[in-house]
Amino acid sequence: MKILILTHLAPFPQNSGYPIVVGNTIRGLINSGHQVSLFSLNPQKQKGSHTHAADELISQINYYCHYIDTSISLKHAFLSLFNHKLYTVDRYYNAEFERLLIKEVQSGEYDIIQFEGLFVTPYLLSINKFTKAKLIYRAHHIEYLVWERLAKQKNDPVKKLYLRMIAKRIKQYELQQFDLFNAIAVFTNQDKETIQQYSSAKIPVEILPVGLDLSRYQPDYRKTEFPSLFFLGAMDWMPNREGIEWFLDHFAAELTDGDLRARFYVAGNDIPERFDDYEVVGKIYIHGEVDDALEFVNTKAIMIVPLLSGGGMRVKIVEGMAMQKCIISTSLGAEGINYQQGENILIANTPQEFYRAIKRCITDENYCKRIGLNARKLVEEQHDTHKITERLVTFYQHTLSA
Repeated sequence: MKILILTHLAPFPQNSGYPIVVGNTIRGLINSGHQVSLFSLNPQKQKGSHTHAADELISQINYYCHYIDTSISLKHAFLSLFNHKLYTVDRYYNAEFERLLIKEVQSGEYDIIQFEGLFVTPYLLSINKFTKAKLIYRAHHIEYLVWERLAKQKNDPVKKLYLRMIAKRIKQYELQQFDLFNAIAVFTNQDKETIQQYSSAKIPVEILPVGLDLSRYQPDYRKTEFPSLFFLGAMDWMPNREGIEWFLDHFAAELTDGDLRARFYVAGNDIPERFDDYEVVGKIYIHGEVDDALEFVNTKAIMIVPLLSGGGMRVKIVEGMAMQKCIISTSLGAEGINYQQGENILIANTPQEFYRAIKRCITDENYCKRIGLNARKLVEEQHDTHKITERLVTFYQHTLSA
């Protein structure tokens, strides 16, 4: 098959969930003998050096990257309140990228064109005019639910009202897009049910979990500092910032001077400067982006995922499981993962539940190891990229024959 993948940011370097998923998808398809082209929008701030593995992948595909400024303009954001435009999505539209994309579609004779998330859907109608390819939408999460959940977390009535309004507009737009595709892929059953609830066209929806190349995940417990806690995630995503602030506000004192004394490491790209205020020498570390994410994970013991909003499947949890980490997450953070509470992950939704889970973990190293070993088994059974790619190819074939 000949496949074109569209993304709203380049999946290089692969330092967060979206790039990891896209990169693993491309690798799996190439290894299965398919031809892959990748057309990416790429915000200027996402420019970065490629790793050797990324350069090797790029050499095997037809790759075009179009730099675009998606930084938020307060003027345009304000005007969108009154002109009913969806600025959240519209800022990813670029006329030159559209022109080049249409040219590629006309000459490429693709079988499948896959849209990776909502922010590349502004190009859907134009592409559809110039191709007979089947159009696939992969929902990394349901975008409007992210905004609805963010609104629920806000106490400020003005912020709550604003977020609710944005969520309502995104919902109207997002639900319209679902019915314009030939088929949809999702990571979780929750997202499948949401789409089917609102889709009037009864579009086929397939659950395809996050897949990892497990040969890259080689845990070495000899390097692990015990006890230690860590968080790793892209901090330009609002639910991550919100969640880690909530956790630090509740537990910073306990971690430094209370009953939960263990070093806590926070890492991820685009950490706001205000997080420096949480840093305590020798106790709480605010790292920013790390050079080798897997090595960072390898050296820490207990992964904290205090997600209060958001959606979809958290790639970092699946990666943490692959690295045999003991993970403490909210039920929302672990959404879509076929976990067993207390067996391969610990679920905590309140400060009291987080406290008890952390206390148990930092005082019982063997318990943490057992949780981590069971987590790795789960990933081997259900998230191996080779198995996921086979299911993806079958999904494509069914779509083509429909």
